[in-house]
Amino acid sequence: MLSDPAVPGLRGEAAPTGTENTTGQGPGATVHRAVVHEAQESAVQGRIADLEKRFGDPADPGNPLSADRILAADEAAELPGAGERLLDEVVLNAEFVPTALGGRLDRLDSLVRVMRQVFRRDVALGLGYGITSFMAAANVWTAGSDQQRRRLAELLLENEKISVAYHELPHGNDFVRNEFRADPVADGYRLRGRKEVINNADRAAAFSLFSRTDAKPGSRSHSVLFMERDQLDSARFSVLPRYAAVGVRGCRLSGLEFDDCPVDGSTLVGEVGQGVELALRSFQLTRSAIPGMAIGALDTSLRTVVRFALGRQLYRRPVMEIPHAAETLTGAFLDLLICDSMALAATRAVHLLPDETSVYAAAVKYLVPKMLTDTMYDLSIVLGARFYVREGEFGLFQKHVRDLPVLSLGHAGSAACQATIIPQLSRLARRAWFSGDEAPLSLFRPREGLPPLTFDRLALASGRDSLSASLVAAVDGLPSGSPEELAIQALVMRMLDQLRQLQEDSLGLSPQDRTALASPASFALADRYAVFLAAASVLGVWRAARDDGDPFLADPAWAAAALHRLARRLGQRPAGLPPSCEGRVHEEVLRRFHERRSYDLYDTPLAG
Repeated sequence: MLSDPAVPGLRGEAAPTGTENTTGQGPGATVHRAVVHEAQESAVQGRIADLEKRFGDPADPGNPLSADRILAADEAAELPGAGERLLDEVVLNAEFVPTALGGRLDRLDSLVRVMRQVFRRDVALGLGYGITSFMAAANVWTAGSDQQRRRLAELLLENEKISVAYHELPHGNDFVRNEFRADPVADGYRLRGRKEVINNADRAAAFSLFSRTDAKPGSRSHSVLFMERDQLDSARFSVLPRYAAVGVRGCRLSGLEFDDCPVDGSTLVGEVGQGVELALRSFQLTRSAIPGMAIGALDTSLRTVVRFALGRQLYRRPVMEIPHAAETLTGAFLDLLICDSMALAATRAVHLLPDETSVYAAAVKYLVPKMLTDTMYDLSIVLGARFYVREGEFGLFQKHVRDLPVLSLGHAGSAACQATIIPQLSRLARRAWFSGDEAPLSLFRPREGLPPLTFDRLALASGRDSLSASLVAAVDGLPSGSPEELAIQALVMRMLDQLRQLQEDSLGLSPQDRTALASPASFALADRYAVFLAAASVLGVWRAARDDGDPFLADPAWAAAALHRLARRLGQRPAGLPPSCEGRVHEEVLRRFHERRSYDLYDTPLAG
């Protein structure tokens, strides 16, 4: 392993920001912003390259983080020790700490790119080492006091773990009904009750606890408390036994139990009764980011199946030459690009469209894990009997199949995300889809600079939807000079017809069907809406790429093929694509495999 990183921002040093000087006007300010953004991009690329080098080739038996070593740790229900040490060495927690507090968190899309390198090796390591800490920290960055933010930053930069505790088994996703109590007393609170299925509860240095502070029902009945473990009375606080899990077996899932445990009043994050609002704001960060990180697992899995298809002979020819296998691999690559386009738009919206992020984050958290899981199943069919092998790269593929569905569970699970979307549909249908302003093209440019991350601008709901509006506004300006471009034009027109139907159906929802107690038909509308957002993201990425020169993303072939898959997901039967579309996308699948480059929007060099 490298002992002295040659890139900025490792070992906890703050990444280049300069944001305090980038708000001015005029040519000088513009040039300065460009220089700052270039430095940020260079730093991110350096951190990604360093992580890749440290993780090494997973096929190398001498690598302490080889596929076999990761699988051995999983069999033992542990996180790979070498992986945790590696992430300690690079102070990965600094990715979760804002630059103003000494960390490297300046852009949410950059955080996703860095963490994707961890997830592509081991989903459990990504969740178990750091993402739980990011979820807990989001509450404090959003509404914590200056003292709380500074202390949390200190803990994270010292490689400590932070646990977030929303979940109580009797109430599942309905965390507003949680019964864990923080009863107000003269000098603070008394904690009573249990929190279950909490990651790192046994080793976290601090906890972010969602707690009932008022016995009355309603949205002002809960608050968030942030406390350190060593401040708790050990006689009144205990860790519950660990849960055995089918997926992410290395994650240390247990629980917490408090018996009239006193905590100081300074543990309150934000205001009393602000817990639900704070949770919904912080979810916008985590729901937008985590699915994009998990795309790394599909990247590795697709690479595994491509290698198998090229090397395995069946019917006297490589599996890759069997049309169904080739089509499946091409489709998996397109699904990955669709997911990444949607995740990109959502994470960049946190900076560019913060008042609209609530619905985008929920849609990403709902649709992307679902698509990743479906695509993994499709790939498993190509592997055939190899899917059941439990060693090496095929064993790692099987592990990803077990691990990825976990992302659809918990307090931000699929149903909870749909329940966030449903109440907003009628308002968006009335105000936004065919009359609102379109999103800026900067929303779809993967490496373009962004304004600072401002947590307090995130809104709980909005009557605007610039992403969907961009699909509508793009129609008149779509090129039509090639068969692929004509295909895009036809597909977008069909999408708009479906969006008009969604608008009509959303406006017709009864009052009850606009709540979490809605009928299955309302949940189906939320599903359709998420697919439209995915289509708008794909179209936006393609349109933006035509201006900045990425040769593959600027090619209409992939965009037409991706929109075609989304149309079929909506139950449509679109006309067949020009043969060149699938051929161009398949060619890119092979190029990236042979050149060891990632399958996402960034086309990043990989170690293996």
